[in-house]
Amino acid sequence: MSTPLVDPILRWYDEHARDLPWRRPEASPWSVLVSEFMLQQTPVSRVLPVHAAWLERWPTPADLAAARTGEAVRAWGRLGYPRRALRLHGAATAIAADHGGEVPDDYATLLTLPGVGDYTAAAVAAFAYGRRQVVLDTNVRRVLGRAVTGVEFPARSVTRAERDVAAALLPDDEPTAATWSVAVMELGALVCTADRPRCDTCPVRRACAWHAAGKPPYDGPPRPVQAWAGTDRQCRGRLMAVLRDAPGAVPKARLDAAWDEPVQRERCLESLLADRLVVRLAGPGTAGRDDDHYALP
Repeated sequence: MSTPLVDPILRWYDEHARDLPWRRPEASPWSVLVSEFMLQQTPVSRVLPVHAAWLERWPTPADLAAARTGEAVRAWGRLGYPRRALRLHGAATAIAADHGGEVPDDYATLLTLPGVGDYTAAAVAAFAYGRRQVVLDTNVRRVLGRAVTGVEFPARSVTRAERDVAAALLPDDEPTAATWSVAVMELGALVCTADRPRCDTCPVRRACAWHAAGKPPYDGPPRPVQAWAGTDRQCRGRLMAVLRDAPGAVPKARLDAAWDEPVQRERCLESLLADRLVVRLAGPGTAGRDDDHYALP
């Protein structure tokens, strides 16, 4: 399909695409799957070193499946949202057990893997296997929302109308469709950004409905703002950092010293236990919370 959007964006991508390890011709489907888990809500710059270390340590799904879940959480480091490490371990275990150690090559089967939803299944099918799939992440949705429908930001959840727009633009040729999917994503990451979009360098500026309308500001429901300081996320991160950096189990007092506010600290510790990111071990003396030790699973 040749449109005022498709061809210019494909040409732009040919010239401006970043050299990322999971995009290289020699990248394995496993490398692509790992990258998709890591890139959820995490910048590329933070993912690159962890992705490289992960693939060196666990070059196949079977290698990760054979490791303890706690080692996966430890290797996740400070990427944030460490439940992703558990989900990736679960996906690797399913791949090793049910798919001969090979990452599935079709969207429907990928969806059956633990932790894999619509976006990840479509992205792996497209980027690892060159399939023709509608791939809708935040960047793609923002580019298409601005260029086609003239809105600064899309709705919080993917709509049928968005999916129809994306499907209509998808080139018929499978390899070209896969390249188009990553090209739109790259444009959203580098040019059509959420804040301070670089419209002067955009290859589809003249075809963009939002630009033609004078770039009207977003007037929908308030967009969520990711807070950090003082939140449960920060508290959980502090507790996890203590456990990741320790060679074995740590006493409760070590965790108490990591966060001053006791009610929040206890709530976050209990949530980590419920998420199976942490295990509680009975202390060596009289049983009791203050004598317990904690460790990665």
